[in-house]
Amino acid sequence: MSLAETVEKIDRLSDEQRECIENCNEAAEVCEWCADECLGDADMEECARLCRDVADLTSLHARFMARGSNYSSDLAGICADSCEACADECEQHDADHCQLCAEVLRECAETCREMASA
Repeated sequence: MSLAETVEKIDRLSDEQRECIENCNEAAEVCEWCADECLGDADMEECARLCRDVADLTSLHARFMARGSNYSSDLAGICADSCEACADECEQHDADHCQLCAEVLRECAETCREMASA
């Protein structure tokens, strides 16, 4: 069973929450990949640092949403801010992994903002 199928089975989640969880998990995965690709390049240290922060935050936010935590909306705003900062950094680099990461993070930031204001 895929993660998306598992998330579908959590019946108390709205479609928007499901989408945000999926986006957060995708962001965590792409950020781990991007950070790993940036390792060893001094010009990419900030990118790697931000990607690692986002991977941790988005993973945590997805878990908070899945369990219905009262802190989820607070964390959603932090996730959106971190995704936007990381996307800004990634967009400065020509590497394919950075460009893909920025694209995924923009989408994640948007759904996290919606959760923060819900």
